[in-house]
Amino acid sequence: MSTELFITTDFQRRWVNKLTEAGPFFSSFSEPSDMLAKFPKESIQKLVDMGFTTLTLPTEFGGEGCTVTDMILFQETLARFDSATALAIGWHQGVVGELYESRKWNEVQLKQFSEAITTGALVNRSVTEAQTGSPTRGGRPQTTATRTAAGWTISGEKTFTTMAPALTHFLVSVWIDEIQQTGFFLIPRSSNGLSIKDTWHTISMRGTESQTLVLDQVHVTDEQLVEVNDSPRGNKQNGWLLHIPACYLGIAQAARDYSVHFAATYQPNSLNEPIASLFNIQTQIGKMDLELIKARHLLYDIAGIYDDSARRVHLQNELGVAKSIVTNSAIEIVNLAMRIVGAKSLELSNPLQRYYRDVRAGLHNPPMDDMTITKLAHAAISEQQ
Repeated sequence: MSTELFITTDFQRRWVNKLTEAGPFFSSFSEPSDMLAKFPKESIQKLVDMGFTTLTLPTEFGGEGCTVTDMILFQETLARFDSATALAIGWHQGVVGELYESRKWNEVQLKQFSEAITTGALVNRSVTEAQTGSPTRGGRPQTTATRTAAGWTISGEKTFTTMAPALTHFLVSVWIDEIQQTGFFLIPRSSNGLSIKDTWHTISMRGTESQTLVLDQVHVTDEQLVEVNDSPRGNKQNGWLLHIPACYLGIAQAARDYSVHFAATYQPNSLNEPIASLFNIQTQIGKMDLELIKARHLLYDIAGIYDDSARRVHLQNELGVAKSIVTNSAIEIVNLAMRIVGAKSLELSNPLQRYYRDVRAGLHNPPMDDMTITKLAHAAISEQQ
């Protein structure tokens, strides 16, 4: 059970091989970064050095023109070795892919930022706030931009800023009272008044250090206002967010592989063969692969539709469905893996307990299951009206 069936180009093969060869390096940071809740900067730097962080840039901007299908293949591969590294860098990959696909920025802004990315810049959107929750639910940012003689002054706090210790740029959502709309400012890390507050005290994805971004009277220019939106981001089709379920599918694959190896090699003295010979263990293994096949085919099929502009127009709620199905399948796969391994899976030295904690985080990444299900219901009802 692997992604082999979905590798269709030399480009994909080359990068899957590169990530797999570097896999032990990424894996070496998984346990310590989780135990200490410290971001694996070495892993991200290695990805930068490999050129990975430029892949979703279009070729005319110095990248590889990576498609969404390419991206999810690479993200799933990376997540098998370290979930925190995969989820963190996935946000950068997805944001860059979305920016250069939508072309909301002007050509000068896109060119300047692409030059920063090709020299190692890392970016993520900072949109979630304590009072509003996920922006996909339509809440208005409490972070504000106030007009000044020289540009704007921004103040506010953003929670869940994944990869905060390594980001060089923050794409921050703010409420602009002057125009009564939400806008996004691109703010460099070096800006005066910008700081990171240590608030990341969770049981899941501890290594991502998704800390709180604090903006205290940060001065920015008009040129840094790169987007103005008049509707919630959750209303837009964004296939680049499929990096999220791809990460959790990679975790599920790692859990499946660990438990199958355990079953094939563990032989208690009450048996003459390893526990893989037992019917109930085989049933659990079969269920894991059933979930993997279902989830992977759905994810890659929908990514392929998104990559085809002629077919993309027919997508409605499929992106949310992919995230929901894959994430919940991933959780069930890890659950089954732990049932196979038994109490040993709860030992802190066992990776399954980390997979179990990390995969649960997927439920709280956008879009959430309730929103996806509600949208499906609304679509079905509207067809009858």
